[in-house]
Amino acid sequence: MAITWKVDPMHSEIQFKVKHLMITTVTGYFSSFDIEAETEDDSFTSARRVVFTADVNSISTNNEQRDTHLKSPDFFDAANHGQIRFEGNRYEKVSGNEYKLHGDLTIRGTTKPVTVNVDFGGIVVDPYGQTKAGFTVTGKINRKEFGLSWNAVTEAGSVVVSDEIRLNCEVQLVKQA
Repeated sequence: MAITWKVDPMHSEIQFKVKHLMITTVTGYFSSFDIEAETEDDSFTSARRVVFTADVNSISTNNEQRDTHLKSPDFFDAANHGQIRFEGNRYEKVSGNEYKLHGDLTIRGTTKPVTVNVDFGGIVVDPYGQTKAGFTVTGKINRKEFGLSWNAVTEAGSVVVSDEIRLNCEVQLVKQA
C-alpha cells in the first residue's frame, strides 16, 4: 500500500541562485509551492513518484522591479505559464544518505529530463506525533534550455545573467494518515 507524503511549507524552502554580471550571485525563492511523494515504506528508497510545483507569481529576489521582469515574457511568462513542475520518476541511491532523483522539469511549457542530488536527512516523529522526513536537494539547470533566454551585455562585454541556475531546496515532508 502506498504511503503519501506532503510538504510542510513552514519548514521548507525553494531557492535558486544565479550569477549577476558574472561577479556576484543573486538569490531568489518561491514562497508558494507544493510537493507530494509516494513511497512503499518510510525508507524513501521505494519512492515511486515525487511531484513538485511552484507558483511563478510567488517568485521573490527581494527586488520588486527584478521580480516583475522575471514574471514577464522575457523570462517565466507567468501570464501564460504560471507553474513550474517537476515529476520525479526514479530515486537512485548513490551512497550513505546520498541519492539522485531523476525526473522531468517543465518551465515555460518546455519539459526536459533533470537529475537533482538529494541528501536524505532522516525521519523523525515530531512533538505532535507527525512523522516527518527531511531532505536537502541541490542541482543545476541551464535556463536557456527552458526558454528563459533574455540577456544583455555590459559595455565591457560581460553578460548580465548567467545561463546556469543553481537550485538549493530544504524540504520537510509529512507522512499522511
